[in-house]
Amino acid sequence: MAALAPAGPWDAASAALDELSLNFTYGAPGPGNGSLSGAWYGRNQIHLFGVLLAILGNLVISISLNIQKYSHLQLAQQEHPRPYFKSVLWWGGVLLMAVGEMGNFAAYGFAPITLIAPLGCVSVTGSAIISVTFLKDNLRASDLLGMTLAFAGTYLLVSFAPNITQAISARTVQYYFVGWQFLIYMILEILIFCILLYFYKRKGVKHMVILLTLVALLASLTVISVKAVSGMITFSMTDKMQLTYPIFYIMFVIMIASCVFQVKFLNQATKLYNMTTVVPVNHIFFTISAIIAGIIFYQEFLGAAFLTVFIYLFGCFLSFLGVFLVTRNREKEHLQQSYIDFGNIPGKQMLDKIQPDSNSLSYGTLPDGSDATKSQSGEKKEV
Repeated sequence: MAALAPAGPWDAASAALDELSLNFTYGAPGPGNGSLSGAWYGRNQIHLFGVLLAILGNLVISISLNIQKYSHLQLAQQEHPRPYFKSVLWWGGVLLMAVGEMGNFAAYGFAPITLIAPLGCVSVTGSAIISVTFLKDNLRASDLLGMTLAFAGTYLLVSFAPNITQAISARTVQYYFVGWQFLIYMILEILIFCILLYFYKRKGVKHMVILLTLVALLASLTVISVKAVSGMITFSMTDKMQLTYPIFYIMFVIMIASCVFQVKFLNQATKLYNMTTVVPVNHIFFTISAIIAGIIFYQEFLGAAFLTVFIYLFGCFLSFLGVFLVTRNREKEHLQQSYIDFGNIPGKQMLDKIQPDSNSLSYGTLPDGSDATKSQSGEKKEV
């Protein structure tokens, strides 16, 4: 008998190409691994349920953001505007946001972190569509291109995300929690966090990258703990009770604490910088930190083919680019307001092009406000 030749690199590449071709098989007979084949659906029903929860949750969040924005616009048009937290419409938006976040929370119990975290781009693109439809915002060519890229990236993410199904029990979380990979990761993360916090607190360096890196480092702990808590609750409902283990409450405390400090640094970033800059950068940093956390803690890419990982990362890149295009210069766009032209008035100084002042509560300012005001007050005194 002839001896079997050892598998070489060409065999591995051929296997990866076979897997790629199977990912684009539409309903082909046989076992298949096609992204739209019946066998693929059979193996990924739980993951698809998590994806559906995440997409619906992000769409509800985008609706809630637009409701809150509409509430602020209505209050601004009132003669005596009241505080926004006294508006029933604003609280309705907050309630919808809570529902959407609950959908995201539940999604982590059914699908890997590396599949759910990048779907945050749905919230940004969905918010742009809703604002164009209901708030009559301008629809730009970059919006259409960004939405197309985000949807294409989402399809690649869902199709080529790691195909693993983990039952997240308390013992599983304990095993990962004391693993050497996570311990090394935590040491490095704490070291980087302390260095950045030193520059932020002691040196007064409040650069956007530093603030959003602090948010991303905390977000990695958030997604790890959220998946652990959500997974243990799901396991308790389908199999055996897991809420009696101390690790559940440890993860619950980590989840709450990391969320609180994450919101603190994110609010600081939004106060200092434009939302059009903060939103895409925060989405990119959060997604990268969540993917790294899922790979290290839950080992979600273990045994994945190189080509599958490459196409997955390419899908992430497309979604990042789509979010950037949708949010780019959106706040800087204002409707062109016509100026007031007094024309030539005999015996009066010509005051043309009195432009609205966006930084003031008054309608507009004069070209040389101080001199004009003085001259007008002097004329009144003479009269």
